[in-house]
Amino acid sequence: MFKWIKEDIDTIFENDPAARSVIEVVLTYSGLHATWAHRIAHWFYKRKFYFIARAISQISRFFTGIEIHPGAKIGRRFFIDHGMGVVIGETCEIGDNVTLYQGVTLGGTGKEKGKRHPTLHDNVLVATGAKVLGSITIGENSKVGAGSVVLKDVPPNATVVGIPGKIVIKDGVRYAEEKKLDHHNIPDPVGDRCDTLEKTLELLQQEITLLKKEQKQ
Repeated sequence: MFKWIKEDIDTIFENDPAARSVIEVVLTYSGLHATWAHRIAHWFYKRKFYFIARAISQISRFFTGIEIHPGAKIGRRFFIDHGMGVVIGETCEIGDNVTLYQGVTLGGTGKEKGKRHPTLHDNVLVATGAKVLGSITIGENSKVGAGSVVLKDVPPNATVVGIPGKIVIKDGVRYAEEKKLDHHNIPDPVGDRCDTLEKTLELLQQEITLLKKEQKQ
C-alpha cells in the first residue's frame, strides 16, 4: 500500500511542475484524494459491499468535485490534473500512466447493459473538457484534444480532435485530409452552419435588390 501511495505522489511531481512539496501534494491535490478514495471504494466494490463503495465514492465527489464509480478499473500512475467535473463510469477500464484533465467525461451513451463505458490503454492523455462515450477503446499512447467528443475506437499512437472526434495524427504522421486542422483549432459545426446561413442571406439580399431595380425600370 505504501508503495502505491509513494508512486501516486511521484506521478504528480512528474506531471505537474507546480507541485512543490510532498505535504502540499498530499493535502491539496483533489485528483490524488479522488484516486485514493477510489482505490478504497473499489476494494469494497469487488467484495460486493456496494453500498459502502458508493457511499465512499459520493463523499469523495462532494469534497473533490470528481466522480469515479467504484466499479471502474484504474491502473497505476493515474493522474487527474485540475480535476473538477471529471466523471468516470462504472465499466471504464483505465491502463497505466493515463492522464485526465478538468471536465473530462468517460461515460456511456444510453441505458445499455454490460460494458458501456470506454477502455483507455496505457499512456493515454485526455485533454480538458473532452467526452469519450460508449464502449470504445482508446489505443495506447493516444491523445484526445480539448473539447473533443469521441464516439469511435481510436488506434494506438493517434491524436483525435473535433466533434465528432477525427484522427489528425497517426504514428507521428499528420493525416493528409486534415493537414489544415490544428490541435487547438477543432471543428465548429455550429459556426459552419452560421456561416452558411449568412452567405444564403447575402444572396437573397442581392436577389431582392435586383428585383427592386427591375420593378423601377
